[in-house]
Amino acid sequence: MTPCPTRSQRSQIAGFDAIQEALDAGESLPVLLLRRDPEIPALAQQLDELEKRAIKRGVRVVRATDNDLRRMSADAPPADALGLLGPNPEMCLDDLLARSGLCWLLHQPSYASNVGFAIRTAEVAGADGIIVDATFSKSDQEQALRVSMGAHRFLPVHWENTEHCLKAARTQGKQIIALEDVGGQAPWELDLSRPSLLMVGNERHGLPREVMEACDAIVRIPMRGFVPSYNLQGALAILTAEHLRQQRG
Repeated sequence: MTPCPTRSQRSQIAGFDAIQEALDAGESLPVLLLRRDPEIPALAQQLDELEKRAIKRGVRVVRATDNDLRRMSADAPPADALGLLGPNPEMCLDDLLARSGLCWLLHQPSYASNVGFAIRTAEVAGADGIIVDATFSKSDQEQALRVSMGAHRFLPVHWENTEHCLKAARTQGKQIIALEDVGGQAPWELDLSRPSLLMVGNERHGLPREVMEACDAIVRIPMRGFVPSYNLQGALAILTAEHLRQQRG
């Protein structure tokens, strides 16, 4: 099979015509969501034919519920078929860190729900991927993926050791930035448009000193309230929005 061209960013296409055109053009289409159990026979046949063609091309096909399609669709009403254009979410860690965008590393988070929200935030904002260094059980990992509302299907999610990731990121030439309340720079004072690995630490204990010492910069999000910290996914969202602003600029 001829290799598909790789897009640098993820995007969504909807409907039979758009997906057929992507398959005809040999686009990178790693994941396809198709409506499950349609009531109209003609629609069921059309979906079955598209599924067969996609599988032959090596596309991972997921039969989605009406609710899943509604949540994932950028338009209303949702299409019967949604496709992901862009890099393969199942890429290995080295390939992820070799990419030129933004990657997140969560160091020893305590709560699976926070990880799930972080995965969804990273995917919606177009991050290259997210790495989690957590002592989670299999059931904790599954809970995190459930809370992500299925976002883990569309971007790389790796469960890896922080030290290993830092070494690999440094080898790839990424700038390594920590988010911590001892930071001396605000998010808008850093160049987040460069290939970057951004780290957040444990909800209570933050990042260990030796981890922060391995970073190029430590950033602090301004806070003016009585409560002394943002929740993990809130902090992630603030930095992600600043990254998107700088990209647009």
